Amino acid sequence: MINFLNLEYFLVAAEELSFTKAARRLFISQQSLSSHIANMEKELDIALFHRTSPLTLTYAGQVLKERARQMLQLREETYREIADIKDFSKGQLVIGMSHTRGRRVLPEILPVYKEQFPNIELHLKEGNSSELDADLIHGDVDLIIGMLPFRVENIETVPLCDEEILLAVPDSVLEKTYPGQAAQVKKQLSQCADLRLVQDCPFLLIHKGNRVRTLADEMFEEAQITPRVVLETENIETVMALAIKGMGITFYPRMFISGSEAFSDQMRQGGITFYSLNSPRARGVLGIGYHKGHYMSQATREFIRIAKETI
Repeated sequence: MINFLNLEYFLVAAEELSFTKAARRLFISQQSLSSHIANMEKELDIALFHRTSPLTLTYAGQVLKERARQMLQLREETYREIADIKDFSKGQLVIGMSHTRGRRVLPEILPVYKEQFPNIELHLKEGNSSELDADLIHGDVDLIIGMLPFRVENIETVPLCDEEILLAVPDSVLEKTYPGQAAQVKKQLSQCADLRLVQDCPFLLIHKGNRVRTLADEMFEEAQITPRVVLETENIETVMALAIKGMGITFYPRMFISGSEAFSDQMRQGGITFYSLNSPRARGVLGIGYHKGHYMSQATREFIRIAKETI
């Protein structure tokens, strides 16, 4: 019978495809790891790896790799469920969200949560939308917070509040792009913020994989324009800081504007005007997502309850 320790060691080796790297990741010797793998192969009476350089998985190894993830995840969920039944005085909660949205949302939720459940250990995993979706599917986080809909299967969602993606336009960019016509363009944007009005402007965008970027690309396609992108970055606050300096126009969630008084002052000083875009894609809902097929701990249930009450 395969024990869980051997299964854990095998899975790391299967992911790394290197006994040296896997042993380093597991903080054990390479000899010890090789011994565990050899014991598994002897017990199963089949080779799991081709001893090539780099290592490759046999067909049996490929099958076991997928089953190992499922078995280890089921073990973890079972332990958590038993712990919840036994005593909800201890536990942990892993939350996935972007660092910028976390700065705005979590201060509203976590102090209340921590006061009610002081013994729950909290962890925050930050990343872009695509990374967080993958983390949720693989069970690396208990829940994620972001704009709906989440573009992965088997996800249950809980809406929290309305959200809107705004067009952030520095006056200096309009004046440089449309000399002598900036005031007229601003007036048109105020009446109907169509991206075609600023299609000649330089754009500052966050990298693909982020929900705001996905919506921006969809709106560009909807407007049938190809933007002149002068810079892409992972951090939406960097994009806004550069927009304040007049480097280009960008997209910015309405929720973030009130997140920092000092930053709001910088926006005003930089001549940034925010426009509601003439596209239904720019309006959405901020929500929580959790995997329908995974066990939902009491810690997760209580977080969702408090989030709905505070946001």
